[in-house]
Amino acid sequence: MNLKTLFRKKSATEILLHGDASAEHHSMNKVLRVKDLTFFGIAAIIGGGTFSAIGNACYSGGPAVIFLYIICAVACGFTAMCYAEFASRVPVSGSAYTYAYVTFGELFAWIIGWALLMEYSIGNIYIAFSWSGYFTNLLEAMGANIPSWLTINYKEAHRAFLDNKLASEGYTAWMEAPQINGLHIIFDLPAVLINILITWLVYIGTKESRNISNAMVIIKLAIIVLIILVGIFYIDIDNWHPFMPNGFGGVMTAVSGVFFAYIGFDAVSTLAEECENPQRDLPRGMIYSLIICTVVFIILCLVLTGMASYTLLGVSDPLAEIFKIKGVKWMLFIVSTAAVIAMSSVLLVFQMGQPRIWMTMSRDGLLPKRFASIHPKYKTPGFATIVTGFVVGVPLFFTDEKFVLDFTSIGTLFAFVLVCGGILMLPRRADDEVQTKGKFKLPYVNAKWIMPMLVVISFCLLQYFNSGYINDMFQITADNAQRNIPMIVFFILCVLLAVFSFIKNLSLIPVLGLLSCCYLLTGMEAANWKWFSTWLAIGLVVYFSYGYKKSKLNLKQ
Repeated sequence: MNLKTLFRKKSATEILLHGDASAEHHSMNKVLRVKDLTFFGIAAIIGGGTFSAIGNACYSGGPAVIFLYIICAVACGFTAMCYAEFASRVPVSGSAYTYAYVTFGELFAWIIGWALLMEYSIGNIYIAFSWSGYFTNLLEAMGANIPSWLTINYKEAHRAFLDNKLASEGYTAWMEAPQINGLHIIFDLPAVLINILITWLVYIGTKESRNISNAMVIIKLAIIVLIILVGIFYIDIDNWHPFMPNGFGGVMTAVSGVFFAYIGFDAVSTLAEECENPQRDLPRGMIYSLIICTVVFIILCLVLTGMASYTLLGVSDPLAEIFKIKGVKWMLFIVSTAAVIAMSSVLLVFQMGQPRIWMTMSRDGLLPKRFASIHPKYKTPGFATIVTGFVVGVPLFFTDEKFVLDFTSIGTLFAFVLVCGGILMLPRRADDEVQTKGKFKLPYVNAKWIMPMLVVISFCLLQYFNSGYINDMFQITADNAQRNIPMIVFFILCVLLAVFSFIKNLSLIPVLGLLSCCYLLTGMEAANWKWFSTWLAIGLVVYFSYGYKKSKLNLKQ
């Protein structure tokens, strides 16, 4: 094995030609415009992160969690502009996988594709569980009840039994569940059924998915506005004190849940081959959806923490819980309805994204050819869509929400880091290039002097406001190693990027995007890194046993 072959690259021109319709695969229907892409982005962003993860985020950080939403929005904003630049240059399906193939080479492209499997397929597991919780509440409000052993995952029920939580739903489910040879039959039936329904919808066509997604986005935005308007009248400003009850460390512990709310804008880039004008509309769709959703998140957090103490919000259905606390029963039905619609749209968009990444990897030879097959009638990647349904559906029987949430966020941040880094490796386009065609062009701001100044000023401010912070950072003990080591690595990265910015005249926006995402990674727990490393190791085994040998670039050599 030649080490150089691991980093073999595809040119943007080659990828564009390879992505076009040919005798090898049918073309896909080009039916999406900027409004549709913006709606798809909103559909993916406002969902589980809004109706579920936002509660635990407020519980950990208090009202100050809005700062983490802003930090995540800034990081995603810089990253979105990098995605937009790539989408303008390489308007084909594949998302960050395709972009990494152009800049870093095949090995990193595979790693990104493997990481994106967590973002889309595994992330949908969390959304399916959250959807099930709200759907079950909605049924109960209508007088219909499902047995508890059909509304909870096996792992959660078993844990409740072992912990002897007699009053919990999990304990009840474990005791009431039927058994086969001693095995308790416990699974989340609504989560399984919604996965089947969404898989079928994505299978039959992009146009149908678009129409349903757009309708759901309009409905859920209207209901969220209603939630905010009603909630404002129940705000008690005393609930905003203390504003940062657990310090900034408490705010950062919510990074997995908060960042999970934002990863949906990446899904827009997977729809390039179904856009009428991808080089113009893809960037706009990503950026528009990001701005709209950030405003919604910040207002919603302030309303939630204003209506009740942050200590009461650590539940899986915080929007419903908050109105239950206030005794506004008529809103419970509306909130549950909004959550069901919102998370259905997230499932839809994520379930569309993963098959298109697999389709692109298959075209490159890294996956079997079957994954690239386009259904002759529906013009969708049919086989890849069905496999995605199984990848989401099977783990629903043996995993739980928290593990999936942490696992997904770290994989997505890793992908974002490589997207921002990839932009730094692309040759800069001339100022007048593509402007007349209406394509997006990432503004170039020379970081030569700005980055070194930002790093120096940041370190000075840290020392001024917390004189012992930097010294304490380098005093590593058993108790603080998990927190300090990632921050030391981050500080070293800041210095290195400042030096390279000065030497290489790097572009400021991707540099800031890279640093923002790396900073968010410092908030991940050690257990997350262990599982992520294990996942990457499995991916490398798959790559070297199949993808490396079957790669079309390998066949050309």
